[in-house]
Amino acid sequence: MDLSYVLNELAEDRDEYFRAIAPPIVQTSNFAFRKVADLRNSFDNEYSTWLYSRGLNPTVDILRKKLAALDGAEDCLVFNSGAAAIFAAVLANVKAGDHIVSVRNPYTWAQKMFNDILPRFQVTTSYVDGTGIHAFEQAIRSNTTIFYLESPNSWFYELQDLPAIAAVAKKHGIITICDNSYCTPLYQQPIKMGIDLSLQSATKYIGGHSDTVAGVLSGTHKMMERIFNSEYLNIGSGIQPFNAWLLIRGLRTLPARLERITRTTNEMVGFLKQHPRVEQVYFPLDESFPQYELATRQMSGACGLLTFILRTTQASTIEKFCESLQHILMAVSWGGHESLILPKYAGMQPADFDAANPAHRSLRMYVGLEESSYLKADLSAAFDAISSLS
Repeated sequence: MDLSYVLNELAEDRDEYFRAIAPPIVQTSNFAFRKVADLRNSFDNEYSTWLYSRGLNPTVDILRKKLAALDGAEDCLVFNSGAAAIFAAVLANVKAGDHIVSVRNPYTWAQKMFNDILPRFQVTTSYVDGTGIHAFEQAIRSNTTIFYLESPNSWFYELQDLPAIAAVAKKHGIITICDNSYCTPLYQQPIKMGIDLSLQSATKYIGGHSDTVAGVLSGTHKMMERIFNSEYLNIGSGIQPFNAWLLIRGLRTLPARLERITRTTNEMVGFLKQHPRVEQVYFPLDESFPQYELATRQMSGACGLLTFILRTTQASTIEKFCESLQHILMAVSWGGHESLILPKYAGMQPADFDAANPAHRSLRMYVGLEESSYLKADLSAAFDAISSLS
């Protein structure tokens, strides 16, 4: 399906809403019926109609169809956060006593679910080095039901060989779930590589403006309907119409934004690699990246997230560097119009800092829509501010 058609026309029946170019925000909680039989049918199969906006809604449905098409999936559900999408995907596919194999160091709220919530129901999780297929094979138990993947991861960008892992999982009847937030469906489509469920934080590139929070879960129609009728409706984690409309708006410019961000990111990688205060740069499509060959094989591009290791022996130097930036904001997340910096050190207690550990000296940078010269000048000033520090 043509990308331009998906972003600009798919699911938009403009004759139904006054030939408006932008679809309306159907800001209603409820839908009325003229026939008792129609209301009864809606109770019997809420996934087929509009009954109550906790479930389906016309504005949300436009977004769902576009996002499913981008993922190359039969269907999708849109949640009010990426964490909610993760929770529903996992919860729908485990029962008491089951076992999960997850990549090590997954997204914070996925790890919290695995470590703190699921053990209450005797669901256990094994963490493996996802860069090798054998780690997954060796971790399989008779009660393993899920492989949980992030490819790339959102800090040091470890990848998994998605087709190979999908083949192993299918052989053992295991459901595969992949967080695709880093790449977006424009640069990677896990479902086309055999993954069962692809999810992403739509807060990031899909929204693109840092003004809404959402998550996407894509898969077969059968799986989406099953999750809708259980976890989605019970938890009440569906996205609201106005936020869905913001994401539709974000989709219009997604290719243009990614193209510009990608171009600027490549310039920033080159700039950082040559700076004497930078020990190493991590970016999946840089030739120095350990899994560069795999990245080029299963990703058609990489967006704006990179990590660099600051050459220093003091945590205070990291603080000084970050606090000297005037235009690159210190914040979590990524994918919006603004460039960001996130020091790993901020997530630990100062007493735990170990300068000998490169991860403790790492800074994750998101490259936004600013001019590269603007970002280079800001970074250069911050590097100058620490020039006399060790």
